[in-house]
Amino acid sequence: MKKDMTGIILAGGRNSRMKAPKAFLEINGIRLIDNILAVYQGIFSEIIIVTNDPLSYTEFSDTAIVTDIYKGKGPLGGIYTGLFYAANNYSFVAACDMPFLNKDLIIYLTEQVGKHDIIVPQLPDGFQPLHAIYSQNCLSHIKKLLNADKLKITGFYKEVRLLNIPEEKIKPFNKDGRLFLNINTPEDLKAQQ
Repeated sequence: MKKDMTGIILAGGRNSRMKAPKAFLEINGIRLIDNILAVYQGIFSEIIIVTNDPLSYTEFSDTAIVTDIYKGKGPLGGIYTGLFYAANNYSFVAACDMPFLNKDLIIYLTEQVGKHDIIVPQLPDGFQPLHAIYSQNCLSHIKKLLNADKLKITGFYKEVRLLNIPEEKIKPFNKDGRLFLNINTPEDLKAQQ
């Protein structure tokens, strides 16, 4: 049964290093966007793609396509837009260039929802804010940062109820260590083929 949660895909990047829209890159013949949608469709009652190029996503008719409310504000602006349009209080957010999402980990994260505004994996090198759950209670805090042009995603984490998921809880879902990998360059893509 699908959860009353929204799955948000951030597909608004400038793709400057890749020179092509990352969502449509292929690994083993499967486009990154199709892979993420396949994971999301088994979990969430609603899916939203946040993009500054909505015409490229018209084939996804069962998915809401929205554009940034605050233009040029990076991933933080994308998170704000997704939460703003979401029909559900809680949303799982991931970037479109993450080819190795783990459905079981996402379900585990959704099971932690309750008294927290953010449920986020935390590795020794820091939070994974583009693989996290956010509640709509975050909107006002994000809006303050956007208005001040402070675009660090974790910039408002101290102001909300946060549950960090430590590495030992993540390890069973991340056996090959690629779970949070994102594809930024042609070299990254080639390494995963």
